[in-house]
Amino acid sequence: MYSTKIYAPGNYRFIPGVFQYSAGVAAESGFRIERVRLLAPVPLAEGFRLIKQTLQNAARPLSAFCACELRSPAPFDEAGFEAFNREYVGTLAHWGIFDGSVNPVARSNVCPEIDPPEVPSFYAFAYTVADPSAMASFVVAGSGEAPEGKGSYKDHVISRGDVSVQGLRNKARFVLAEMERRMGALGFGWADTTAAQLYTVHDIHPFMADELGRRGAMRGGLTWHLNRPPIIELEYEMDCRGVHFERALAV
Repeated sequence: MYSTKIYAPGNYRFIPGVFQYSAGVAAESGFRIERVRLLAPVPLAEGFRLIKQTLQNAARPLSAFCACELRSPAPFDEAGFEAFNREYVGTLAHWGIFDGSVNPVARSNVCPEIDPPEVPSFYAFAYTVADPSAMASFVVAGSGEAPEGKGSYKDHVISRGDVSVQGLRNKARFVLAEMERRMGALGFGWADTTAAQLYTVHDIHPFMADELGRRGAMRGGLTWHLNRPPIIELEYEMDCRGVHFERALAV
């Protein structure tokens, strides 16, 4: 079972996860989450500068940064993923958000099958804003078909190597249940979502209606990205959110 902690400097609560990201965030009372999608991926260092400037323009502290969506050139092996994550959290440590063990910022990181970026890049980011009349808002981090915090991902992949209809169905069921566990810990469910995103290069049509549709995961539609999860041998990932203020930004 998941539990949550308050990240008071950012005005949100989060589900503690692995060192590189939390499993999800929700704005505290009197605040809302805003999401900014970039019209073109922005490399990591430049993206962090853009986020910092956006927060300054909104008169918000760096600690208000609560979630992001990344795009990488191709899936990593586990050593490469570890190295990338250490680079990523370096900025969060410099900003005073990551304390060396606990990271409150939620994240998705996936790999476009077509026209991938040359380097790991930001696709979207989110932050908290003061709003006394705000509706409750949240972001659930991306999850593939393997439990996190178990050491090696490949040793725990659901239906490892099986991309048959039944294998993909098994993967989908695990990921959907993980989304529900995370939303439940934050106090939400599918009825509270404004968007659900799916990342796979495989055909989901044979089970889309009875697994995703009937479960409620497509309540607001489904955004299907032709992307792979960030680690070799993972095939299926989702994230979801309940965010009522979003905008697109050309950079």
